[in-house]
Amino acid sequence: MISPARDGTHEIADGVPSDSPGAKEIGFTIPQAYNASRILFDNLSQGRGDRPALIGPAGTRSYAELCAEASRWGNGLLSLGLKRGDRVLMFLDDTPAYPAAFFGAVRAGFVPLLINILTPSDLLQFYLSDSSASVAIADAEFGSRFDAVACKDTTLRTLITVNGAAGDHAVPDAIIAEPWLQDFSADLAQADTHRNEMAFWMYSSGSTGRPKGIVHLQHDMAYSDAAFARNVLKLKPDDICFSVPKIFFAYGFGNSITFPFSAGAATLLLPGQPKPATIFEAIERFRPSVFFGLPTLYTSLTKADGAAATDFSSLRMALSAAEVLSVDVFNGWKALTGLEIVEGLGSTEVLHIYLSNRPDKKKLGAAGLRVPGYEISLRDSDGHEVGDNEAGILWVRGDSNTPLYWNRPDKTAETIRDGGWIHTGDRFVRDCDGFHFFRGRADDLIKISGQWVYPLEVELCLAEHPQVRECAVFAAELPDSLMTLKAVVVMNARAFDAGKATKMLQDYVKAKLLPYKYPREIKFIDELPKTGTGKIDRQALLRI
Repeated sequence: MISPARDGTHEIADGVPSDSPGAKEIGFTIPQAYNASRILFDNLSQGRGDRPALIGPAGTRSYAELCAEASRWGNGLLSLGLKRGDRVLMFLDDTPAYPAAFFGAVRAGFVPLLINILTPSDLLQFYLSDSSASVAIADAEFGSRFDAVACKDTTLRTLITVNGAAGDHAVPDAIIAEPWLQDFSADLAQADTHRNEMAFWMYSSGSTGRPKGIVHLQHDMAYSDAAFARNVLKLKPDDICFSVPKIFFAYGFGNSITFPFSAGAATLLLPGQPKPATIFEAIERFRPSVFFGLPTLYTSLTKADGAAATDFSSLRMALSAAEVLSVDVFNGWKALTGLEIVEGLGSTEVLHIYLSNRPDKKKLGAAGLRVPGYEISLRDSDGHEVGDNEAGILWVRGDSNTPLYWNRPDKTAETIRDGGWIHTGDRFVRDCDGFHFFRGRADDLIKISGQWVYPLEVELCLAEHPQVRECAVFAAELPDSLMTLKAVVVMNARAFDAGKATKMLQDYVKAKLLPYKYPREIKFIDELPKTGTGKIDRQALLRI
């Protein structure tokens, strides 16, 4: 694993056992000397060089072209004097430059940081400072984000921009990638990295405090593919994957990069804001076969103008993750496309999905069954296993688990437990068939009128009302310091009587659940705020 060194950096040691229960279950083996760039470059040795790797409005690449571009990136970064393990911050939209720069950095022995492109300058400063990154790669349109605020007290010295030149910024050295890369060789031998050496980082959203740098190792991508993609997606070289969630998001990273490249398939990259009309156009033009979304996205698509006129016949599979999928959204997508959404649950700490339904085995409302390669345990607050139909905190273990949060020993000790288990803090119930149902965060329980209530239970109830498009329910503090439930709701109709709608929804919850569980306050808005990964922005809701 990775352990703190005396100088405050981190040392690498061989700590992921090759005979772990999960690895044994899926027959996963990987050499000690391993570099994650093989996910891309092995396609050349397998005779897939001429096959399409990337398609989309931002350009196409064959596997041979993408490998050559990645090699130029790796050689270019080496020319800047970076040392093995140095971090490279990536502030990129979903264009061919992203996988090329990512794999080039990894192949050369550097550690990319995948950063949300909605990040403001002050938070960007934290990422740069926390990681000690000296080089950043950004789309030209985001170059101005590297201003005096972002660069203050950081080691950033070089900004490389793709898809054009950066505007005003405060970085000492600026490079425009397109002409610069042509000076470097299209051949690059992989660095002699160990399978348990750092490969890349992602950062947590920071919704409960300072974001945490989540470290992933060289073998993690291959493990998540062997566990999830081969058992659930079952991709073939003629598949085309289309992930609306972007690459900087762990879910999108697997969907757009790890899984299609591991199978020699193609990925459709769509830069810019993913509006329904743009998504519909991409589906009809590029004909993807596997579609990845989020519940909020499926809600938007099923309600959007032009949905009924779109040809979805190329799709064979649609997947969802990150939040609970409602019955209404599931049925709406099926009516629109003929496809049933396959729901799953994962996390950035595990890299991708570890609970999932299957195309031929699913339960609506369930996060799914245990994905082979991952151990799942539901435990009480004392760490003891609970039985079927009993609520417990979910613990997960698999060889793609992060070994630590960078420079956060407190949070590492809190989340990553003995034996490599991750304590997720999520409450679940497992039924007798092995399906897991999300019941909210362990710390979400609040007392209303002397009774304990989980806001998620009320949220799922409201979401099933036929007049509700989407909603969020959370705890709110009253002036007398007592707690109550507040709901923020988007109705299907644009015109309605708010007073009557409030009573209707409160009565609905009282009838479906217990009377004391109804939300005391309901606020109606036109659209729920979303994070950069497409989830409901619950921190923003607290300010409404």
